[in-house]
Amino acid sequence: MGEDMGITFHGKVAMVTGAGGGLGRLYALALAVRGARVVVNDLGVARDGATGAATGAAEAVAAEIRAAGGEAMASTASVTDAAAIADTVSEAVGRWGALDILVNNAGFLRDKTFAKMSLEDFRSVVDVHLMGAVTCTKAVWDGMRERGYGRVVMVTSSSGLYGNFGQSNYGAAKMALVGLMRTLALEGERSGVRVNALAPTAATRMTESLMPQQALDVLRPERVTPAVLYLASEQAPNGVILAAGAGLYERAYVTLTEGVYLGEGPNTPEQLAARFEAVSERARERVPLHGAEQTQAEVAAALAQMTPAE
Repeated sequence: MGEDMGITFHGKVAMVTGAGGGLGRLYALALAVRGARVVVNDLGVARDGATGAATGAAEAVAAEIRAAGGEAMASTASVTDAAAIADTVSEAVGRWGALDILVNNAGFLRDKTFAKMSLEDFRSVVDVHLMGAVTCTKAVWDGMRERGYGRVVMVTSSSGLYGNFGQSNYGAAKMALVGLMRTLALEGERSGVRVNALAPTAATRMTESLMPQQALDVLRPERVTPAVLYLASEQAPNGVILAAGAGLYERAYVTLTEGVYLGEGPNTPEQLAARFEAVSERARERVPLHGAEQTQAEVAAALAQMTPAE
């Protein structure tokens, strides 16, 4: 990022969901420090450390931004309430003229093995992480496209990308966000709207019971913030999965191997089992730019192997 504040958000309006604490709060504060007007969205309650007085978590963070000289408004709308989110977006646009940046951060955990998990536990996590992101993105999408500018950050997770024991609901929702991101990146590009995903790792209330103290000590939340600022900036890439934690920044890919052509058919599962190691060979794998590339590769392989008719 550099110390010269080369990446700034002056004149931009950002909304961060789940911003009443943890990583979301840091994202909101960091955007504000660099000049953004911020819509702080959160359902939670914050308590004053000295008096114990309760206030809305979103308002507490918005007040923190204003006290530092920035501009912010609080929203307590549920990300699953389309009407309330639409009202929040309308209020922000009415106040500041636009909504340029959306960070879909809101979420929670209900960890259990799949055998012990109720359908309600599964559905509730998917509703907030996935449908919450859909609802918020839908509320800003047309405005971004009409203005010819927008940045959307989907907060995914390594649990979605690679799986994690006891998190089938969370992992399913987080991987679904990658598919949503990739499609919206294609659809928004011509209108100046760039959509990316971040897989953060940090010591927060959601993770403090899952890791040893030594790991928590290096997984400081502020080490994720530069990734969000980059993905929300004018210089942002489009359609990428960026991972960040403990000061290490990585990029994740969904790849496709070259594969093995088993013949014109009929193919059998025994043939596939015998060649599965070759099917899995990664030496010439690639990263498709869109879903149609899989079909194109399969058709091309078949046509290349076909014997011309006599």
